[in-house]
Amino acid sequence: LRAVPNLLVIRPCDANETRWAWQTAIEQRDRPTALVLTRQNVPTLDRAIFAPAERLRRGAYVLNPSDEGKEPDVILIASGSEVALIVAAEPILRKAKVNARLVSMPSWRLFEEQTVEYRQSVLPRAVTARLAVEAASPFGWERWTGLEGVIIGIDRFGASAPSSHLF
Repeated sequence: LRAVPNLLVIRPCDANETRWAWQTAIEQRDRPTALVLTRQNVPTLDRAIFAPAERLRRGAYVLNPSDEGKEPDVILIASGSEVALIVAAEPILRKAKVNARLVSMPSWRLFEEQTVEYRQSVLPRAVTARLAVEAASPFGWERWTGLEGVIIGIDRFGASAPSSHLF
């Protein structure tokens, strides 16, 4: 869907982001919007711990705000149901003394529309250790991971099973 010209694609990670995705969709006057929702039972992130879901309006944002201002060792990027996976990975990395920035990226197009300064604040060029996770084709994620980044995706079509089995 991201390849369709002028289509705003939003893939929210939880109920909070879905509320803001819906609001963003109904405010669009010059382009159609596709809300890509999951069948998975995803957790609703505690926004007292994680950044406000309203930041979805910027396309991508740093989920772990206590990390803002610190140079991360690695940036973990995900959209939709896979945000829960990077959230689960962060304490494991922290225990290994790896400072991981978590980025929810529900809309590439909204993120592209932000200022260079904002995009740089979320994905600083200096941090080349990046991992993107999405249960879809990895096509296009290299734009956000860079040449040294890694993309975990699904490169086949038609698999249907519980997410734990597919992953």
